[in-house]
Amino acid sequence: MNGPSGENTAPRKALVTQSPDHDHVIDEASRNIQPDRHAETRRRWVAENRDRIREMNRRWRAEHLERARQLNRDSMRRATARQRRQTELRDSGRERAKRWREAHPDRVREYQQRWVEENREKVREYYNRYYANHRDEVNARAAARRDADPDPDRTKQAHKQWAERNKERRAEVQRIRRADPEIYQAELEANAAAKRLKRTLIRAGLPPKQLHPATAAERRANERDADAYFNNPVLPEHLRQFTVFAESLTEHMRKNGARMREFAEAYAATRVRMGLPPVPVENIVYARAVEVVTERMRRVDLLTSRDVAAAVRAAKAVVPREERQDQFDRLVKTVVTHVHRNRARYAVDAEMENRARAHRGKPRLPVESMVVQLAVQEVIERMPTNRLAVEDAQNAARVAKLRLAMSSELGLRAVNDRIQRRPLG
Repeated sequence: MNGPSGENTAPRKALVTQSPDHDHVIDEASRNIQPDRHAETRRRWVAENRDRIREMNRRWRAEHLERARQLNRDSMRRATARQRRQTELRDSGRERAKRWREAHPDRVREYQQRWVEENREKVREYYNRYYANHRDEVNARAAARRDADPDPDRTKQAHKQWAERNKERRAEVQRIRRADPEIYQAELEANAAAKRLKRTLIRAGLPPKQLHPATAAERRANERDADAYFNNPVLPEHLRQFTVFAESLTEHMRKNGARMREFAEAYAATRVRMGLPPVPVENIVYARAVEVVTERMRRVDLLTSRDVAAAVRAAKAVVPREERQDQFDRLVKTVVTHVHRNRARYAVDAEMENRARAHRGKPRLPVESMVVQLAVQEVIERMPTNRLAVEDAQNAARVAKLRLAMSSELGLRAVNDRIQRRPLG
């Protein structure tokens, strides 16, 4: 209290009030008026003279500053004590209620169930309002509970039961979704494509397309693993080491694979002669290659056994393919070179082969094709072709024939150009 109207103030002088109808002062004798009428009169006077009351309070506080401060401190002490008593009363009430609930759990449960049954609308409204304000938190907690105890059959059964209970809502959701022409057309095309694929597989005598449906729990687990992997602060250095290691291992096997296989074969034979268990040659080769590459690298501290195994698998897949492509390219290039150098000899051999075929009653073959076949047979006997199959040799012959035809056409054009540029006379 900051004014003279507070509690425990000094004895007051006569209450000064202004009547709304008469402009005269009403002293203590006016208290004989009926209480309700007096209170109403006072309220109206206070409402009409707020500025005057405010000014009177300000003057009183200025004249009695220490008294005003003391009154304020006393009021705050009383308010604090009152709040403390109310807090203690509430705490004691809560403690008694808690003890009672612990002592009577069945009655508490019965009361809660009865209240829920009698207030279904309030409960539904509360849940809807809470879900609207905490949608993400509710969904996250529900997903965590399902992930903690994943059961695809139970989840599927729950979805089926929900669909049976909410057929009209489900149909309405589907109608709203298909109201978009693009979405509806995309669904029709996807269904048609799936049916065409099924019919094609049946006609070809192949099994149906195998699909592994991933549940929502599996997808969330995969997302968590991906986040943990890609948010790892050491990932860039880990990826760098793995990339350098895999590329170095592949390059080392391409350059030194043959020599290392010779050493591995000799080592395996030695083990057999000594009576030791046999070891696959490929294991020896790649074990030595991994050792050599890791010794040459600057850092391999973040590589794991899974990284090494993945790099070995990649090298085993890439090296044979690249060696096969290198042998194929060398075979084509060598065949073309041999045909250019030995065309006359190959032409004579081709003519003799055609005569022999005619003598046996077989049709003649084009000379150019026979020349290429003879060159291929001669070249294969002189160069390594262990990575190539019969189909690769046939493809090499076709490619060499096309290159020879293109070179012959280019040479004929060059001769014609020189003849046309030669001056007459």
